[in-house]
Amino acid sequence: MEVRARAPGKIILTGEHAVVHGSTAVASSIDLYTYVYLHFSTPSDDGDLLKLQLKDSALEFSWPVSRIRAAFPESAGLLSCTPTSCSVENAKTIAALVEELNIPEAKIGLAAGVSAFLWLYSSIQGFKPATVVVTSELPLGSGLGSSAAFCVALASALLAFTDSVSLDLNHQGWRSFEEKDLELVNKWAFEGEKIIHGKPSGIDNTVSAYGNIISFKSGNLTRTKSSMTLKMLITNTKVGRNTKALVAGVGERMLRHPEIMAFVFSAVDSISKELTSVLKSPTPDELSVTEKEERIEELMEMNQGLLQSMGVSHAAIETVLRTTLKYKLASKLTGAGGGGCVLTLLPTLLSGTVVDKVVAELESSGFQCFIAGIGGGGVEINFGISS
Repeated sequence: MEVRARAPGKIILTGEHAVVHGSTAVASSIDLYTYVYLHFSTPSDDGDLLKLQLKDSALEFSWPVSRIRAAFPESAGLLSCTPTSCSVENAKTIAALVEELNIPEAKIGLAAGVSAFLWLYSSIQGFKPATVVVTSELPLGSGLGSSAAFCVALASALLAFTDSVSLDLNHQGWRSFEEKDLELVNKWAFEGEKIIHGKPSGIDNTVSAYGNIISFKSGNLTRTKSSMTLKMLITNTKVGRNTKALVAGVGERMLRHPEIMAFVFSAVDSISKELTSVLKSPTPDELSVTEKEERIEELMEMNQGLLQSMGVSHAAIETVLRTTLKYKLASKLTGAGGGGCVLTLLPTLLSGTVVDKVVAELESSGFQCFIAGIGGGGVEINFGISS
């Protein structure tokens, strides 16, 4: 038996940082995916191993199934319909298993993902020998939701062969889950995210699981479907950032200038609400599309100005902003800032030649560029892999 799952990454369109202080933020899926291939071993296969291959990092790990069985309680593998948090005791067991792998120091950041893999696999599928192969179009640690996409795709592949979800195993090509099954996938993915990040908001895995647009404020998530197709140029500055420190910095600025920052956060809230309204409103003709794109550009520029006033920009981000502005394109940072990625709206009527020039100039500065559609579907499953 084998299956392939794919889950999209995410971007924050508006509201990052301000959301911590009660403002609305808007996130969207992007059509850059993480893929998880799952193949259960047969008696004719060599060995009795659970294998994990991280293709993009050129790493492969394996564990004798007997070792996994001895490490976890007998209840593992019987919980697929009941998402369960990893206990402190199980976390210690997983840490010991991961430590035995001797992951290279340069790639030690992947250890948390391997830990999430072990918990999700043993909890949902128990102690079956299998090979799991992971590939991704999302750069790691860039704020595009790579860990959430991994957890969502992994949970989907594992749940596909349980009685907890309703799937036609004979269906060919990519297909979505039923709504109730998506809820289960999302809850399991969130458990994986907790192992990786400690206290995640749940936004990244929800966007990856369900797709489309999500507004969130004070812990409440509202799913929205965009009425228009948008394309973004995503520029990865390759500058690492300390999200915790950046969030703390905004908090300190709030303490020093409470009235001013309150106005800033209120303005961000209004931008997020207006953006959601624009994305949801009907688009009957090309003129309307152009007008809506112009409004979105203005909202992005205003949001970026407010993010700069919060102190979360960076020299690399400013370089991207200057470059895209030369071509009259609107950009803003996405996520924590201090590096990471920058979004640039690519209007419908923009010529491919201009896009090529922008990308060439950004890449000459050492940045990595992606072009992605936003607001598409969420996680999908494919049983007809050979086709």
